[in-house]
Amino acid sequence: MPGFWLAFALHFVLCHCQYKYGPERAWNLHSVEELKSKEFWFHDAQRTLYEKLSTPPNQYVAKNVILFLGDGMSVPTVTASRIFDGQLRGVVGERNRLEFEKFNFVGLSKTYCANKQVADSACTASAYLSGIKANFLTIGVTPDVQLNDCAGARLPQNRLSSIAAWALKGRKSAGLVTTTRVTHASPAGVYAHTSNRDFESDFDVNSFGENSSRCPDIAQQLIDGDVGKRLRVIMGGGTSKFLPNTEKDVYGNQGQRLDGRNLIEEWQKSKPGNARVVFNRTDLLANDARSTDFLFGLFNASHLAYHLDESIDTPTLAEMTESAINILSRDTGGYFLFVEGGRIDHAHHETKAKKALDETVQFSNAIKQARLLTNPWDTLIVVTADHGHTVTISGYPDVNNSIAGLNSEKSDVDSKPYATLSYANGPEYQKFYQSKDGVVERVDLTTSDIGDNDARYPHGVPMEEETHGGGDVAVYAHGPWAHLFTGVYEQNSIPFMMGYASCLGPGMTYCDLQPKVSYNP
Repeated sequence: MPGFWLAFALHFVLCHCQYKYGPERAWNLHSVEELKSKEFWFHDAQRTLYEKLSTPPNQYVAKNVILFLGDGMSVPTVTASRIFDGQLRGVVGERNRLEFEKFNFVGLSKTYCANKQVADSACTASAYLSGIKANFLTIGVTPDVQLNDCAGARLPQNRLSSIAAWALKGRKSAGLVTTTRVTHASPAGVYAHTSNRDFESDFDVNSFGENSSRCPDIAQQLIDGDVGKRLRVIMGGGTSKFLPNTEKDVYGNQGQRLDGRNLIEEWQKSKPGNARVVFNRTDLLANDARSTDFLFGLFNASHLAYHLDESIDTPTLAEMTESAINILSRDTGGYFLFVEGGRIDHAHHETKAKKALDETVQFSNAIKQARLLTNPWDTLIVVTADHGHTVTISGYPDVNNSIAGLNSEKSDVDSKPYATLSYANGPEYQKFYQSKDGVVERVDLTTSDIGDNDARYPHGVPMEEETHGGGDVAVYAHGPWAHLFTGVYEQNSIPFMMGYASCLGPGMTYCDLQPKVSYNP
């Protein structure tokens, strides 16, 4: 009986809060004045408590698994992007929530490589896709393989099996979507085994002084490899890695390959059923998923354009995600889908914070689209990052101060304004300092382009490009067995938790321990 009255009381508080503020208005405030109300904060906390208490663990089998990877999406990136998105929509940014922040289960993953304290996107891809931490710059191979060890990378005992391979072995479909080249480090972790992430084409292999006949490039592995050739959906950029240097792509860009192979044509000819190749947004949106068995979408010679720069015929990450889900959902056995918002990372490397925030918002939009298209009772959605960056949110700006602009406070040393967002290191260091009368001092940022789409943000140590950060990254989960993803754990635990939920892989699974329970509406 006490439990009944507790539930009743919490339900009353929730209803009262929603009556007074509205179910969405309680989150999306339009005025900071409401934050000064004691009553607002009380009801806000009670609503959060009610949501926690009324969320039972979902212990059905995950028929489908979607892993969303925000490349370089550190916790400060998420915070700043939340504020940025809210301010774009005209609400108090701090009260806003990105789509994945609505998930009830959140944890932290430790991102270091087997041999590096601060990771790159290659070794981390091995961890969160294959369950084994690898060496810096290597993909899909054990830590026994050192950088550029082509012979070691070819040994069967050194090759790792990704969760995409587990899904295929379990008679599910698999696919990948990215805003980078499909041969880039993160997506390559789905299907490739290489001792150097930069071996994207045979031209790249040769440029490192290696023999491409003894060191298969990543693009070739996507077309010929055991996992790559079985992927139902492949979307991203990178036509140059698949075309010979005697041909140009549909955009007029020269191919790179030295072996004379047109891997795009080879892919299409090798597929049974209806295999479609698309090169622009118009063709992608016109494609009928119901009659498409395989889809290969390449939308640029290299990475896709930043969303803030994109042309009208470049698909958004949300549009690519929707197309992928529509095709993979035709498999009654289920699927594994990898979706990467890869240009968050690139914008951070350039210290172009506003673009990094916008790419994170686009990433959130793709997750929202996935949630609309899937059933939370049979689809596990996991959202995480491979590593962080050195971006910080600092100073004491007023609530809802422009996150991409200047701080509402000034330095208490030189009395000059500073940006709320800054980096520990990065390029064009001299842009933010000047020598005056023999003394080096900060440039007055009121005369700079801070807030513009391509603005570089202030940083300390001069570097050719900004580096990754070594902090833990968040993991957000929704759907079957999402409660497993709470706490603090090693990054390589992630695929085994996804495998447990979906009864896939070499580790223990839910189906091994007790009779299978699946959701049947």
